[in-house]
Amino acid sequence: QVQLVESGGGLVQPGGSLRLSCAASGSIFSINTMGWYRQAPGKERELVAVITAGGSTNYADSVKGRFTISRDNAKNTVYLQMNSLKPEDTAVYYCYAEALTPDGYFKRWGQGTLVTVSS
Repeated sequence: QVQLVESGGGLVQPGGSLRLSCAASGSIFSINTMGWYRQAPGKERELVAVITAGGSTNYADSVKGRFTISRDNAKNTVYLQMNSLKPEDTAVYYCYAEALTPDGYFKRWGQGTLVTVSS
């Protein structure tokens, strides 16, 4: 079993910063893509940013220049540094990972962490 545990959400004022973390645990041989998605009330889940094991990244246009995704492969952990936050960034943020385990290749989601941007 692969589990993803997120941390770092909370309430922040517009223009502020937050850093999300997500650690993967379990019987893991390797993790290919890790990333973050978000879902705002009444909207579909959308990609925020993803990063491969080699460090290639992809960002949603709405967060380019403000958010930075990174990962520590030794710790199976992915981070999302969010700067210049806007009210429209308010959402539940979900961690995502594609992991190779003794039982096969799995895609897993975290439980979600709420980010609220409000004055």
